[in-house]
Amino acid sequence: MIAIVDYGVGNLFSLRSSLAFIGVESKVTNCPDDFGMADKIILPGVGAFGDAMQKLRQSGLISVLQAQVEQGKPLLGICLGMQLLFEHSREFGSNQGLGFIKGEIHALDGALEAAGFSYKVPHMGWNPLNILNNRSPLMKYTRPGESFYYVHSFYAAECDESIVATSEYGIAVPGVVQCKNIYGTQFHPEKSGKCGLAMLKAFAEVS
Repeated sequence: MIAIVDYGVGNLFSLRSSLAFIGVESKVTNCPDDFGMADKIILPGVGAFGDAMQKLRQSGLISVLQAQVEQGKPLLGICLGMQLLFEHSREFGSNQGLGFIKGEIHALDGALEAAGFSYKVPHMGWNPLNILNNRSPLMKYTRPGESFYYVHSFYAAECDESIVATSEYGIAVPGVVQCKNIYGTQFHPEKSGKCGLAMLKAFAEVS
C-alpha cells in the first residue's frame, strides 16, 4: 500500500485514481500509523513552497516522514512535493525544506533571464526527458525522449549528484531526482498519460 500524504496541498484525487488504474492500492491519509504500515509514501504538492512547509509542520507529519525515510522506506515527491525534499527554497524569501536531498529551489525566470531566454513562466506543458541515470529504479519503464507534463515556476538547483533526468526549457530543468530511497519528479506523472502511469508503476515496484 502507498500512503499519500494529506496535508491540505496537492492533487490527491487524480493521483489516487492513477494508482488505482494501474492496480496499486493507496490511501490518502494524515494518520501517522498509516505511514508506518505503508510500503511506500508519496508527497504531492501544488502552490507556494513556504505555505506548503507551514501546512506540513502544522500537520505534525514532518517527524513521521523523517522517521520513515531513516528506516529506508521509499518516498516520492511530486512537483512542489519534490521541491520540499530539498534543503532550502528562494521562493518569496528564504524557506527551509525537509533536507532529504542536497540542493536549493531557485526561480525559473531568473535562470532563464541569465541564460538569455525569454520563455514564459510558469513552464507549462509537455517536455521530453533526457535520461542521465538509467540505473534509477524510477526509469524502469521510461525511454529517452518520452514526454511528461510540467507546471512550475521554480526548479531544483545545486543538486547535480541527485539528477536522474532533465528536460530542456532554456536551461536543463531537473525532471527526476533520486538520493538513496528518496525520489522526486518535477512534472506530474498523474497528468502525463501512459508515460506517467508507467513511472508510477516503477515507483510502486521499488524494493
